[in-house]
Amino acid sequence: MAIAPPDPSLPPWPPGYVLASGFPGDGPLLTQLMQRTYGELFPGTDPQHLQNTVQHYWATATPLWWVYRGETLDSQPRGLVPRSPPDPVGVLWMGRAVDQVQGDRHSHIFLLYVDPQHRRQGLGTALLHRAEAWAKKNHDRQITLQVFCDNHSALALYRRQGYSPQAITLVKPLEPPP
Repeated sequence: MAIAPPDPSLPPWPPGYVLASGFPGDGPLLTQLMQRTYGELFPGTDPQHLQNTVQHYWATATPLWWVYRGETLDSQPRGLVPRSPPDPVGVLWMGRAVDQVQGDRHSHIFLLYVDPQHRRQGLGTALLHRAEAWAKKNHDRQITLQVFCDNHSALALYRRQGYSPQAITLVKPLEPPP
């Protein structure tokens, strides 16, 4: 398991946690964390479709970082395809997108998640700093993400970090055809 190297341009990482880079074999674990996220936001729904999302977008060009409790990682990946340990308390998955106004490619946060028991420790802010550092390394002028309207704590975090709405997705449920 590769602990992500400290970046001197970023504030110190929250104590008691370690940030680790993801591996190519982490797709199933990423799917599991996405399903946990959606399960918290939409209890009673079946998030199995998220496996297709991960299979479609997961690539070596879409970096992934895991947050683990502790100061070091004791478990090492095993097997032919390296995998991360199965118990992260947070995740950041990045990718690329195109700004629909300017047409510029930019960084996009596909997933930022922190387990509820580990929230309010500075992990979300630290992950956002990591995302912004990756975006700057790629010479991007902006970074985007999507957040659900009812996720008030995430909205507050993003606003505190300087994110503001650019577009709103409107949804109208339709009756099935007779």
